[in-house]
Amino acid sequence: MASWTQRKEFVALDLGTANTVAYLGGQGIIYNEPSVIAYDIFTNSVIAAGEAAGDMIGKTNSNIRLAVPLVDGVIADMDAAKDLIKIIFQRIRLNEILKNALVVLACPSGVTELERSALKQVVADMGARKVLVEEEVKLSAIGAGINIQLASGNLVVDIGGGTTDVAIISSGDIVVSRSVKIAGNHFNEEIRKYIRAEYNVMVGIRTAENIKKDIGALTKIDNSRTYRAYGRDIISGLPREVVISPEEVKNALLGPFSKITDLIVEVMENTPAELAGDIIRNGITICGGGALIRGIDTYFESIFQLKVTKASDPLMTVIDGAKEYEKNIDKWLEVVELRDKNSSFSAYK
Repeated sequence: MASWTQRKEFVALDLGTANTVAYLGGQGIIYNEPSVIAYDIFTNSVIAAGEAAGDMIGKTNSNIRLAVPLVDGVIADMDAAKDLIKIIFQRIRLNEILKNALVVLACPSGVTELERSALKQVVADMGARKVLVEEEVKLSAIGAGINIQLASGNLVVDIGGGTTDVAIISSGDIVVSRSVKIAGNHFNEEIRKYIRAEYNVMVGIRTAENIKKDIGALTKIDNSRTYRAYGRDIISGLPREVVISPEEVKNALLGPFSKITDLIVEVMENTPAELAGDIIRNGITICGGGALIRGIDTYFESIFQLKVTKASDPLMTVIDGAKEYEKNIDKWLEVVELRDKNSSFSAYK
């Protein structure tokens, strides 16, 4: 068998709730756009996908249906997920490359085995030679610089768009993991609820997202840095402007983050004693878009009295982790072939 390391045909796809990212060996990131598709409701044909469809959020007419493949870390629309994968591969013209490629497909932990098999089949039908499906939190740990092959416990908190996954990883795999449907999208919704309750103004999802990114924090920051948001007055129905302070955003975020804290405690309580000792030495590693919220490391350090490390590029840890598979592509090809063989044998039995 020819060495795949010489061929360098490797593709990684991070199918996220908020964004989908594609990486091609030898070229780098070749796709990074919102996980949204716009359909014509009469023909059910795709009008737009990615950035173009994302720009339509909150601005469509009755003839257009927006579909989000993943909601809260689970596949809510399998057809949309399949369409998105096909569109990405067609747009970046991977058809020829896929014939000799190993594709690493990253999925949230909430995706079922049946759904993973369906997504894997879509990629295989596109022409991929071999497809390896891995959990995002595991790839994130690798991408954050953790050597997961060591017999040492590492606590990883991956705060994505739809879910927050907390896992203890040791000896190459996940030992204990839990997931909660509280993450980036939920943070946005909490900000919207706060503004509606406090100012009687309804703001859009994208506005809430921009508020979170611009002045979102879990620690006290300069309150002079405010955000001017525009929405609809729920009493008069007229457009209205409100000025939001960082302290207000912090108050809106503390509620959901307390639930993430509870999830971390639950995972710690179910961690074997020897690995718990490792956590004291290794601390907590935070990945995903939620790690970009200001003061998140200080917030967790004050609660758990442990060292907290943020990944250097939280949004790209999944892809960075997948790149490690590229370095040992021959090894992973053998792993995929063995998994496929065992799966076929189990099905036969």
